[in-house]
Amino acid sequence: MDDVVNLPLHQRLSHEFRQRITEGIWAPGSQLPSEAELCREFGTSRGPVRQALAALRSEGAVIGGRGRPPMVRGQVQSQSFSTFMSFTEWAQTLGKVPGQHTLEVARRAASPAAAAQLMLDDGAQAVEVFRVRFLDGTPAMIERTTFIPDVGRLLFDFDTDSGSIFAYLKRHGADLSSARHTIDAVAATDRDAELLHQEPGTPLLRERRLTSTAGGHPVEYSDDRYLPSLTNFTIENNAQHRANLVRIHTA
Repeated sequence: MDDVVNLPLHQRLSHEFRQRITEGIWAPGSQLPSEAELCREFGTSRGPVRQALAALRSEGAVIGGRGRPPMVRGQVQSQSFSTFMSFTEWAQTLGKVPGQHTLEVARRAASPAAAAQLMLDDGAQAVEVFRVRFLDGTPAMIERTTFIPDVGRLLFDFDTDSGSIFAYLKRHGADLSSARHTIDAVAATDRDAELLHQEPGTPLLRERRLTSTAGGHPVEYSDDRYLPSLTNFTIENNAQHRANLVRIHTA
């Protein structure tokens, strides 16, 4: 305890805030007192309070920012590889309401990264979809998806705000048989941060997915960026079946 007393004020505050979360005084999902209330309670200015809250945000114990009131992070929802293809299906299995807001559906030249994954020539046309995905109305993921033209053209007859793109494509005969997923961490860009109501540089979980037909032809490439405070990913193995999880050295 003496060690805590000797810490700078903002560190003492972050210690106190962690204790309140651990002891359930500030319950998961609850809104924290305002900065003004915390300043009055601890007899300090906003600077140390903001530093303490920023430390808890960086640890994932607190979410919110950019004008939104800070909240204690609820239980992180885990997405398994068995439902990995569909955000909508996964959300529904949790009893959550999935949602989406489409920012763009466009036909244009594929980006170099997407073209390489989809085995398209440089400058070849593709269909790109840019959406924000929600869990119970809270922004949870940014979805940037590129489809080969023969598949993506179907989306111009679909309201992409209405639900699952994969479910729609499957109903219309698209062959979406297998996918390879690569998971890493990235910092939120200014645009990511704005859409997810976070600070620029906030760590995000990135899933890059390459979806192929039964014959192995790539048809979709996606760069999805999740708030780790709202979701994570699990993979399950057993003695009879071992999932093909590959660790990639990126240095």
